[in-house]
Amino acid sequence: MTALDALLADAAIPTSSRSFDVAAGLRRLAADAALTSPNPDLARAAQAQQRLSVVSRWVLNEPGAASHVDRLAEDPVQAGEEPDPVAAAEQLDIDGALVFGCLLYLTGHPESAEFWWKLAAGAGHRAAAYCLHLRHYELGEDREAQHWFHQLIQSMDDGADDGFFEALEVVAKYVGANGSTASAPTGCLEAEVERLASRAPGCGIVHRPDRRLADRLHHFASRR
Repeated sequence: MTALDALLADAAIPTSSRSFDVAAGLRRLAADAALTSPNPDLARAAQAQQRLSVVSRWVLNEPGAASHVDRLAEDPVQAGEEPDPVAAAEQLDIDGALVFGCLLYLTGHPESAEFWWKLAAGAGHRAAAYCLHLRHYELGEDREAQHWFHQLIQSMDDGADDGFFEALEVVAKYVGANGSTASAPTGCLEAEVERLASRAPGCGIVHRPDRRLADRLHHFASRR
């Protein structure tokens, strides 16, 4: 036997005369597939995140979004005082709070976004409640997500608008597959948010936008 023959003999795959158990093999394949399948909770969180990004970009690109942030930037406190968003909640433009929350979410400040969405949702803003519903699903917080969905349903005089949710489902799926024509925040807008964030108090919540950010948002709107 040559050296090559010996190597081939060592490499030979052993065979067995025993019949193959097809059912057992299929069960093993199914078990392996289950181990590699995505976790349904993670899949739902990813879907909620994608949908919240779609909604936030849509809100930021709506006509009048910058004007609402204009009104939000009108600080009701005295010059030199720290703004207190909780105390001033009743004076807020709730559409502006929604827009600002969406801008914060898209620029990497989701906790601050939640704060502003809660102010708007507490005043009865449906879209803000829906944003909170999605945000809590993104975090895997089912009870909180259901709470905000319940708040949304209660705010509708005739119950849930199935057409609204179906349309959102279609739009979210389309954007996921084809991308969105709604512009994402520009680098200049992100820089303005970071400037405000650097002035946030110890709690880390980005407070009321100022005139400089509002002007930058108008510039963003004029480019579309």
